[in-house]
Amino acid sequence: MEADMAVMNSKKMDMTQGSLWDKILIFAIPLAASSILQQLFNSVDTAVVGRFASSQALAAVGSNSSLISLMINLFIGISLGSNVVIAHYIGQKSEDNIHAAVHTAILVAIISGFFVMILGQFIARPVLLLMGTPEDVIELAVLYLRIYLIGMPFIMLYDFGSSILRSMGDSKRPLYSLIAAGIINTALNLVLVIVFGLGVAGVAIATVISNVVSSGIVIYVLTHEAAPIKLDLRKLSISGGELKKILSIGLPAGIQGMMFSIANVCIQSTINSFGSSAIAGSAASLNFEFLRIFL
Repeated sequence: MEADMAVMNSKKMDMTQGSLWDKILIFAIPLAASSILQQLFNSVDTAVVGRFASSQALAAVGSNSSLISLMINLFIGISLGSNVVIAHYIGQKSEDNIHAAVHTAILVAIISGFFVMILGQFIARPVLLLMGTPEDVIELAVLYLRIYLIGMPFIMLYDFGSSILRSMGDSKRPLYSLIAAGIINTALNLVLVIVFGLGVAGVAIATVISNVVSSGIVIYVLTHEAAPIKLDLRKLSISGGELKKILSIGLPAGIQGMMFSIANVCIQSTINSFGSSAIAGSAASLNFEFLRIFL
């Protein structure tokens, strides 16, 4: 037990002791890098199909970018609720509440992820049609979105699992898991598109697999942490009190994160009205803009 506590203490950062400036930078830089990498997953898909598939494939992936960004921002915001609640309990040294909040957060991630995955299979086409996706692109766009949504449980697990780790000051291991997933995503994109010629389906499958990897690493880390942050998959349950606290913080944060993305969805709908060539051109230019800003 003492060895476990020593390992946990070596990974966590005590934000209540000493100077805050260095701790804020050490904590925030990996956090910002993780957000950038998660947003760039779709950009990698766009780049690969744009270079090695067709303009219709590029338009199909590009027409989903704003919609995917909206979902990611919503879930990152909601997962922030678990981060705040668990960090508060860690500061209070309330082990029972930490245990309840950790297992509530993970089970909520699993349930909500499967709910969005299943619901998305039915509403993918209506939503893309509502956005005015052109006829020569709609089938590929629906295919990409439906495959992408299969990975929603794993995206949710990564977001909530990472929030739990960050609640104890560990923002590095979530970044490392995302870097590993990003490398796998890029490699699989190239293999599935160039070697197997899967096009849109290939980049979507690669994204799902990379999400499985990132969430798997985070869950592995949590199941091997020391108590009280340790995750025991056999003890998953929802505490009504903890769920209420998580959602009271997370939902407003998620909705706030969605606002800019909603505007982008409206802009994308307008671009869609100009046809698939315009969508492909917009997707390529946005990819360049992302790289220019981040690099």
